[in-house]
Amino acid sequence: MSKALVKSTSVVISMTMISRVFGFLRDMVTATIFGAGAQFDAFSVAFRIPNFMRRLFAEGSFSQAFVPILSEYQKKKSQEEVKRFIDAMFGTLSISLFIVTVLGVLAAPWIVRIFAPGFETQGQRFDLAVTMLRITFPYLFLISLTAFSGAILNTYSRYWVAAFTPVFLNIVMISAACWLSPRFAQPIIGLAWGVFIAGVVQLIFQWPFLKHLHLLPRPRISFRDPGVQRVLKLMVPALFGVSVGQINLLVDSVFASLLVVGSVSWLYYSDRLMEFPLGVFGVAISTVILPHLSRHHASQSATSYSMTLDWALRAVLLVGLPAGVTLAVMSGPLLSSLFQYGRFDGHAVLMARQSLTAFAIGIAPFMLVKILAAGFYAKQDMRTPVRIGVIAMIANTALNAMLIYPLAHAGIALATSLAAIINTSCLYYYLRLRGFYLPRAGWKLFATRIFISNILLGLWLWFGSGDIQTWIEHGAVWRLSHLAFLLISAAAIYLLMLWLSGVRLHHLLMREEAVNV
Repeated sequence: MSKALVKSTSVVISMTMISRVFGFLRDMVTATIFGAGAQFDAFSVAFRIPNFMRRLFAEGSFSQAFVPILSEYQKKKSQEEVKRFIDAMFGTLSISLFIVTVLGVLAAPWIVRIFAPGFETQGQRFDLAVTMLRITFPYLFLISLTAFSGAILNTYSRYWVAAFTPVFLNIVMISAACWLSPRFAQPIIGLAWGVFIAGVVQLIFQWPFLKHLHLLPRPRISFRDPGVQRVLKLMVPALFGVSVGQINLLVDSVFASLLVVGSVSWLYYSDRLMEFPLGVFGVAISTVILPHLSRHHASQSATSYSMTLDWALRAVLLVGLPAGVTLAVMSGPLLSSLFQYGRFDGHAVLMARQSLTAFAIGIAPFMLVKILAAGFYAKQDMRTPVRIGVIAMIANTALNAMLIYPLAHAGIALATSLAAIINTSCLYYYLRLRGFYLPRAGWKLFATRIFISNILLGLWLWFGSGDIQTWIEHGAVWRLSHLAFLLISAAAIYLLMLWLSGVRLHHLLMREEAVNV
């Protein structure tokens, strides 16, 4: 079972890596064409809002409620019962999303005022954001149904399909930026249409794979279906739990809109770099373990449940800590090498570097939150993450208010990272308190090995990167070649130090030995 889990995670990581590479290409193209000014500020808000809703409903509360129930159906029910449940869930979700989408398009001006109140004092950003939001908001409907399809495929171990799907978003947006945008008086609007088109493409891509499993949904609206009612019942507390994290993003957006023009864009580009390790590894591992944990819970296998969590935590720390160190030390060179082209100038690099360094502090905690929260969701305990999330939300808001004036947009990023640390600590405490997770032996030695390896990694990057002004002044070839050398050599040093300290692949494989406290 452990080998299957490692294999599944590797598949998701590989597919997600491809998606993130295309995501970087997309960001390089948009940075070159649109820069980090008022127009891209407006697009960032118009794109963030449907993404906010998607994470809130589809990939958030819905997935966390739907996957455990579907896993239980898969294990205990017939294929016909599973299909009826999926049909009812698809129809019920579709009509709910359609209503929300229509309301969102109609209420676009008020939604922009909520997410970016600072835009209203500058008419261009506000009007442009409203126009683009009316184009991008239907993406919520499309991508939510895509996430629903992906949740089914993940439950049936077709992990690569859902992980590969975002590649189409990036390809379509690159195409829109290059060929569609020049056809508009305000070119950024073409990028918004790219988002809408990408939603259609992503949804259609997954249908053949569902058909192959004989699970392609036929919409049937049924709020009284027992499975649907169980999902809806679990969704209510899950919605509060997920909304806490999304409200943190909303608070960040509100504060950023009050700062100077460009602040929203600086945060966007630094967030995109932070999302690379988070999306490739953190989300991939949490995506794979949730169905596994749900099945262990359904079969009442507490030992396997705990071992799966232990494996995920070790795997995340092996990747999350060096990712955080690399982003913190190499924030300037990374931003310069990837985005300093066209209208994205050296000043934008220096500004985005500040927020990326602050975000880097929270990389490992962000990853751990996804793993630890899955430990509760798989047991259909939605209330505990909600309570903890409320604490994190209050902390994030208070920290934003305290840090925004001395640190500007970097204070917003730092507040987010500190709130993630609080969230992680509380989730871990309650998992241990309730006996859901009992760490295997060897954690102290494991932590020591990782700590030493990351110290040496950070020192190598610190001395190797040099002064940021050198990166800004040199051309693209010099920047990219030096960045590639530093990152490849740093990865080699880190892996060598892990090997010399005694870390081996089989250390990540779960065995049936006793679990030590």
